[in-house]
Amino acid sequence: MLLGIASAGAQGPALDAVVVQIDHGDFAAADARIAAAINDPALSAEARAAYAFQRERMRRMRLDFTLDGAAAKALVRKQIPDLRDDEFARWDAAGLIEHLDIDGERRYFKRAPANLFRVSAEAKARRAPSVPLPVDGPYENLAPHHEEVIAAAKASGTSSVVPRRVEVTQSITVKPDAVPAGELLQAWIPYPRAIPGQQEDISWIGPKSGAVIAPEAAQQRTVHLQQKAVAGKPTRFEIRYAVTVYARHIEIDPAKVLPTPADAALQPYLAEQPPHVVFTPVLRAFSQRVVGNETHPYRIAQKLFDAVDQIPWAGAREYSTISNISDYALHAGHADCGQQTLLLIALLRLNGIPARWQSGMVYSDDAVGYNNLHDWGALYLAPYGWVPMDVTTGRLQSADPALRDFYFGGLDAYRIAFNDDFQQPFQPAKQHPRSDTVDSQRGEVEWSGGNLYFDQWNYDFQSHVVPATPR
Repeated sequence: MLLGIASAGAQGPALDAVVVQIDHGDFAAADARIAAAINDPALSAEARAAYAFQRERMRRMRLDFTLDGAAAKALVRKQIPDLRDDEFARWDAAGLIEHLDIDGERRYFKRAPANLFRVSAEAKARRAPSVPLPVDGPYENLAPHHEEVIAAAKASGTSSVVPRRVEVTQSITVKPDAVPAGELLQAWIPYPRAIPGQQEDISWIGPKSGAVIAPEAAQQRTVHLQQKAVAGKPTRFEIRYAVTVYARHIEIDPAKVLPTPADAALQPYLAEQPPHVVFTPVLRAFSQRVVGNETHPYRIAQKLFDAVDQIPWAGAREYSTISNISDYALHAGHADCGQQTLLLIALLRLNGIPARWQSGMVYSDDAVGYNNLHDWGALYLAPYGWVPMDVTTGRLQSADPALRDFYFGGLDAYRIAFNDDFQQPFQPAKQHPRSDTVDSQRGEVEWSGGNLYFDQWNYDFQSHVVPATPR
C-alpha cells in the first residue's frame, strides 16, 4: 500500500522536484510535470500512484489555504476591530500569518487568523477585551491530578498509578450522497492496543458482528467496518469499548543515566524515517546550537525538549500536505503536538538517543467533558528504559521539580494511545491513499471509487470515566 508522500523519495529526483515545486506553490508547473510523467507508458504502477498523490496533495492544500487577503484580514478584525492595514502587512511579512503563494496568488491558511494570536504577543495584546481567550485542555497546566500521580508513585514505589477506567464510543458519519447509493463504504476507526503499565484490560462492547479488529501487534491499530450507502442518508459507523488507563511517573536520577547501549532492538529508533524524520543540514545546525558540547544523554534530551517546547503551539495544516513535518516545524514559527513530537524525535535520534511516537485521544472526567486529538512520545534512557514524554504540554509552572518536569518521564491518566508509530499501514490494508498519511486518530473511509477526504465525513469520540480498581 502506498501511503502517499511517505513514499515520494523512493521515486527519484524527478518526483522530488515535483514535491519541491508544490511546497513552493508552483502548482501549474508541478501539474504539468505530473501529467508528462503519468503519460509515460514506461512508468511503473508505484511511481504512477506517487505522482497521482502529488496531484491530490495540491487539491488538499487548496482546501487548507482557502482565504484570500481580504478574508484573512476580516477574520483578524473580528478580534482586533481597529486593525490597521500596515499591522497586518507587517505580521504577514514576518511569517506570522501562514500563507502560500499558489501560482503567484497569495492564499492564507484557514486557521492562520486564529493562530496569529498564539504566535504573536503583539497581536494578542491588541485583541479586544471582549474576545475570550482560547481554553487549554484540563491537564495542559498544573492540576491536582499531577500532584495525585506523583504522590501515588512515591507511596507505591511503582511507575504506573491512579488508573482510570474509561468507556468509549467512537464513530464516523459519512455525509449523505458522498458516494452513489448502494456502493460499499469501508471505514477504519482507531482502536487501542494493550500496553503493559499504560493501558490494559481492553473490553470490546460492540458492534456484536461485522467488525474486523486489527491484530494487537498493529502499530496503528484500527477496527474495520463495512456498510452500503443509502440515497439521501448519512452512513454511520460506530464502535464501543472500555479500557483501563494508568498515569505514568518515572523518577529519573540524571547521575544514574548511562550512554545508550548497543542494542539491535533500539536501532530503528535511532534511524531516519523519511520523509518526516530526516537529519537535514538545517536540523543538524539547530541541534548544534541547542546541544553545544553537551555529551550526557539526559542533559542533551532536556536541552532538546526545552528547545522544542519553546515553539508556540498553533492549529496545523493536514499532515498529508506537508512533505517533511520535522523540517516544517523548524521553519513555520509554530507547530502542533504531532509536529513538535516529530521534530523532537528527529533531534533525539540525531544525538544518539532512541525516540519513538505515540498518539491518540486525550479526554477528561465527565464533569469537564473535554476531548481532543493528541500526539506525544517516548525516549530511551538507560538504565530506566523507555520513558514517556509530552513536549507539547511541556514544562508545568511549578517550583517543585517533580511537578515542573511531569511530562519529561510521565503521563497523565487521561489519554488513550491508538498508535505506537507513524506512517504505518492498516490491517486490513486500505486500497486508496489515506486522508492522513502520517497519523491515525480520526479514522479513514473509502469506497471502490477512491478515498473519502475529511470534508466528506465527521468523526466523534465520547468517553465516560469511572474509578478503576488498582492492579
